[in-house]
Amino acid sequence: MVTAISPLAPQNVPDMPRIAGIRLATAAAGIRYQNRTDVLLALFDKGTSVAGVFTKSKCPSAAVDWCRARLKGGEARALVVNSGNANAFTGKIGRQATALTAAIAAKAIESNPGKIFLASTGVIGEPLDATKFDGVLDELAKNATPDGWHNAARAIMTTDTFAKVATATVKLGKTKVRINGIAKGAGMIAPDMATLLAFVFTDAPISSGVLQTLLKSGVNDTFNAVTIDGDTSTSDTLMAFATGAAAAKGAPVIKRANDPHLKAFAAAFHGILADLAEQVARDGEGARKLVEVVVEGAHSDKSARKVAMSIANSPLVKTAVAGEDANWGRVVMAVGKAGEPANRDKLAISFNGIRVASRGARDPAYNEEQVSATMKQPKIQIKVAMGIGKGRDRVLTCDLTKEYVAINGDYRS
Repeated sequence: MVTAISPLAPQNVPDMPRIAGIRLATAAAGIRYQNRTDVLLALFDKGTSVAGVFTKSKCPSAAVDWCRARLKGGEARALVVNSGNANAFTGKIGRQATALTAAIAAKAIESNPGKIFLASTGVIGEPLDATKFDGVLDELAKNATPDGWHNAARAIMTTDTFAKVATATVKLGKTKVRINGIAKGAGMIAPDMATLLAFVFTDAPISSGVLQTLLKSGVNDTFNAVTIDGDTSTSDTLMAFATGAAAAKGAPVIKRANDPHLKAFAAAFHGILADLAEQVARDGEGARKLVEVVVEGAHSDKSARKVAMSIANSPLVKTAVAGEDANWGRVVMAVGKAGEPANRDKLAISFNGIRVASRGARDPAYNEEQVSATMKQPKIQIKVAMGIGKGRDRVLTCDLTKEYVAINGDYRS
């Protein structure tokens, strides 16, 4: 595990409140390393609704397949997450491992395996020995408590340098409800419908169908607008669980996505997704700078997203930022290769609000000393004004450093 905490880690970590209907426990099961916490068990009261979005990779993990097949049931009693082994590209053995894990968990909590949801992260291609969960999940079920959110977030880490948590309290009707979220992800991040692993929990009484709508609408400009290295994981999983416990305090039951009571909750839910997504960008493997790419004046919003991702995924742009070099030529390259409508002679580019290029050439007011100074900041905004339309989008990434190569060169060692 990487031990040095990212310099971009949040300065203030929130206290994570209890959420009625949820209990948590973690343990070291020796999935890949000995004496390292690597299993999370989250237990839910009966009637907890569930929703999820998953990787669009054509090589999904066994856990992703398992969850997809069981979402239609709409109810969850437990979530089991392991780190150290992704249980991906493991064939029949991988499918058997998910079935055995769910069976062990179901027995431990006296539930149906179809209401057990799973997620795995770590090395791809290594068989997961699910027998290691035997006994461990029994103990976790006995010892689970309403606390321990930070421990839960740490249990699912791989190359992450800090635990990622977020929380919000909002009114649903006239009743306060809580939303907690945890996530992990630092490399192999270019999400497509989700992020590496992220889970959102609430006591609000919301149906699985409405939760699904909130997830689908929320990922586009949060998790799907983040890239670390342009690689989409086989394990991308974003799930939400709603216990409904707040109904006993008077919270209205939400069964329609257009319910007017949902507006404030939906905004807070989206805020949790955005917070976690930014934390993923801040913890990019080897990252020293958070990079925000803004593209405006594009042919369309969709076109702006493609151009922004082209810039954010460019190794040359990312290494220039790492070297604190405002190399707008590399940005021009990334715009040009995106394959989207562009007019070279209308482009304008700025770094942290300082315009370095305009009308297809270096800006007349360009000041090397001023630009060099701003590139030393921990957060860099690259803004590109296309000048051809009204499309706009924003994505987050980080710089590309020598540490990224070192981390991934040694990943299986």
